[in-house]
Amino acid sequence: MFDLGFAELLVIGVVALIVVGPKDLPVLFRNAGRFMGKARGMAREFSRAMNDAADQAGVADVQKTFKAATNPVGTAMDGVKDAAKSMTEGLDPNSETGKLSAEREEARRKIEANAARMAAERKAREAQEALEKAEELEKKLVADADAPKDTAKPEGDA
Repeated sequence: MFDLGFAELLVIGVVALIVVGPKDLPVLFRNAGRFMGKARGMAREFSRAMNDAADQAGVADVQKTFKAATNPVGTAMDGVKDAAKSMTEGLDPNSETGKLSAEREEARRKIEANAARMAAERKAREAQEALEKAEELEKKLVADADAPKDTAKPEGDA
């Protein structure tokens, strides 16, 4: 709204520090913050009241009409989606379509369960492999620590 950058805010802060003084500056900023909070609250309430008035006046219906006029393909697709949704909601479970839908739902559940089981088995296998690798490295570490250290120098030409 005011398009204040960092430099402008810095200048305002320095001027406020000089004019008000360092003791009263926190009080000034606190009061300015309260004022801004109240202003935002009033703006939010005004916006909410305007939206409520627009809803009561039927502006939403006008917006739908404008949307339909400006985007007829999108509106047609919305209509197709709504029709498809209404057709699937009222399916008779004893009809062929209802039976097929139930079979597909059951197959989907089986696939999800199988995928979850396979993922769990893979994670368990990876955890087991990591555990075996850790044990192998620990054994090697213990064996290296227990091995006698040869500190004698090789004999040779001196």
